[in-house]
Amino acid sequence: MRKTYCINEDWTFVKEGAPETVHLPHTWNAVDGQTGPLPYYRGECLYRKEFTKPELEKEGKAYIEFRGVNSSAKVIINGKEVGRHDGGYSTFRVNITDKLEENNIMEVYVDNSPNDYVYPQKADFTFYGGIYRDVYMITTDSTHFDLEDHGGNGFYITPHINGKDAHITFEANVSGYADKVVVSVEGEGEIELSLMKISDEKNNVNFLGQGSLTIKDVHRWDGINDPFLYKAAATLYKDGKIVDCITERFGCREYSFDLEKGFFLNGKSYPLHGVSRHQDRAGVGNALTRKMHEEDMDLIASMGANSIRLAHYQHDQYFYDLCDEKGMIVWAEIPYITVHMPKGRENTIEQMKELIVQNYNHASIMCWAISNEITLQGVTDDLLENHRILNDLIHKMDPGRVSAMANLFLLETDSPLVSLPDIRGYNLYYGWYVGEMSDNDVWFDEFHLKYPNTVIGLTEYGADSVINIQSPKPEKGDYSESYQAIYHEHMLEMFAKRPYLWGTYCWNMFEFAAAGRDEAGDPGKNHKGLITFDRKHKKDAYYIYKAWWTKEPFVHLCGKRYHDRIEEVTEIKVYSNQKKIVLYIDDKETATLTGEHIFKYELPINGKHKIKVMIPETNLYDEMEIEKVSEPNPAYFASKDKVKNWFDSTENETEYDDRYLSVNSTMAEIQAVPEGKAIIDRIMEQMQKRTAGGMGANVKISPAMQAMVARQPLKKLLQQGGMDIGSESFKSLSETISKIKKVEV
Repeated sequence: MRKTYCINEDWTFVKEGAPETVHLPHTWNAVDGQTGPLPYYRGECLYRKEFTKPELEKEGKAYIEFRGVNSSAKVIINGKEVGRHDGGYSTFRVNITDKLEENNIMEVYVDNSPNDYVYPQKADFTFYGGIYRDVYMITTDSTHFDLEDHGGNGFYITPHINGKDAHITFEANVSGYADKVVVSVEGEGEIELSLMKISDEKNNVNFLGQGSLTIKDVHRWDGINDPFLYKAAATLYKDGKIVDCITERFGCREYSFDLEKGFFLNGKSYPLHGVSRHQDRAGVGNALTRKMHEEDMDLIASMGANSIRLAHYQHDQYFYDLCDEKGMIVWAEIPYITVHMPKGRENTIEQMKELIVQNYNHASIMCWAISNEITLQGVTDDLLENHRILNDLIHKMDPGRVSAMANLFLLETDSPLVSLPDIRGYNLYYGWYVGEMSDNDVWFDEFHLKYPNTVIGLTEYGADSVINIQSPKPEKGDYSESYQAIYHEHMLEMFAKRPYLWGTYCWNMFEFAAAGRDEAGDPGKNHKGLITFDRKHKKDAYYIYKAWWTKEPFVHLCGKRYHDRIEEVTEIKVYSNQKKIVLYIDDKETATLTGEHIFKYELPINGKHKIKVMIPETNLYDEMEIEKVSEPNPAYFASKDKVKNWFDSTENETEYDDRYLSVNSTMAEIQAVPEGKAIIDRIMEQMQKRTAGGMGANVKISPAMQAMVARQPLKKLLQQGGMDIGSESFKSLSETISKIKKVEV
């Protein structure tokens, strides 16, 4: 019979010749991968483990199972190589049977060095190196359910809904000779699979078992409303004895996409209120414990989300299990991201096979996504062919699910990539990187009008905020907590008016490490999370989602971290899913406010004030203290070389001659003059190279996006790009441009 042992303890880790004892999960970038902007260690390290020979049955097999090693691994047992794996996010196993001795040494060489054939290589997140998930030893009989098929367990379950019933088909792959395979579904009966003898490329005799049963009056898996799971067990017999047994959970559900009404689950409208998630956190990197996964899931569920985009790679099996249990509908994808690599085609195919095989039975998974923002540097014939191969592969391996793709906002909507997968989404950041919040509304309305027969979703959107940055005058690009909240207020209103959107995915549920970033005085992170990197602080934006998406009564006062206020009259803003709240100022009932989701009150301030809000006829309340001050609190400011603060003086700004260009001129006005265009081209090249650690280098900008950028004043663009407008370089640029005469109209 199969036995499984966790072997996480007491590994020797060697980096640059220095050994230390570590326990798995482990990453060597837990610190330097989160601090930016200096390069983090990307190279080869060694993990070594000593172990005694496990007890094996006659002709039994022994495997080592790695749940996640980033990004390439070479496994050596007693000086002999037993396996290699390229891809940092999936399970893989190596057969060590023939190399075992009484006392053994296992060496795992792990490499996260840059290369041109293993994805990802260029992306806005940290590529943590290490054995960062659990490692197991598995011993089996010579006959067992297949352990060498792309990291799967050899047992596949496919439900088909037929009215009130469900027809369940089973497939079991057996390594070695088998008498029979019996599948039982708890509470529903059992069947014996029909067996067919097959041979692999080495002429080993194996068996394929197939069969089906019908569940009457099926209990459907119905998302967060009722995530019911059935339990199936596959039992393998040889010579009349049980030699292996595995269990799997599955759910019975069906879903569809309506061109006007969006996503449907089990025949009912079910708008997907989604968030995206990266698998790391502060001080830990990607070496998460089960408790951390559970905490993440609880936080996501507490906000009222019903769908998760697991970006941008395969996540831990335990988290998919949690998604099944909690009723989260999942967008699953491989890390084919940002920049296409001609030498990486086989790696994308292998990673897609692993993703599907290892996760086939999860009820929560809705789609297999091919790529994310892969067109940053344009679309080539090789890129198109790679996508066609993956799209066909998805349909061949899993006809019951749809293929998907998340498109860069720069990609023209008439690109053949847009229409290739079954469903698609766009990643739009209007109101943050470019344009205004309302441009999101316009973009989707125009897309829906132009392509009425195409389902469309929003797979990324967001705005950065650093919780210490507070402002009474929030604006795009200021990294304030209040602007982030205003941005998400708008987006939620936009979604409500456009039911044709099959799903929306906020970027991101949590802050995450992005080693190339250096923004707002807090380097090494992407700050678009609704919750801080350490999971200790929920930003105000978290609560506007809670106001829209949850039913259990709550109330939240915004701006608690904005204690010291310089304005004479301040805005008190409240989020709640109730329609009426009562406001108390200094323990006196001041106003009863009515509304939907957002409540506002203008309060003259003088000295300290205690603010309290309460839901009538309940004990639910929230409170804070604010204080009128004469000078802005410097703790609320961003580093001046990263972003312009609201308090920065504009009194001494230069007055410009209207006949000449200035930094207040639009990009279009400046580019209309050859001298001006040359300056702009140089600036844009420099900005692209700096963006997110070089992510913007060689980016292909669509005509529509060029037109939007052209409408922006140069000064505003430079501010958001991180230029200090008080610097000598800015002053020099301003002086140079002001000598260039405008094109006469």
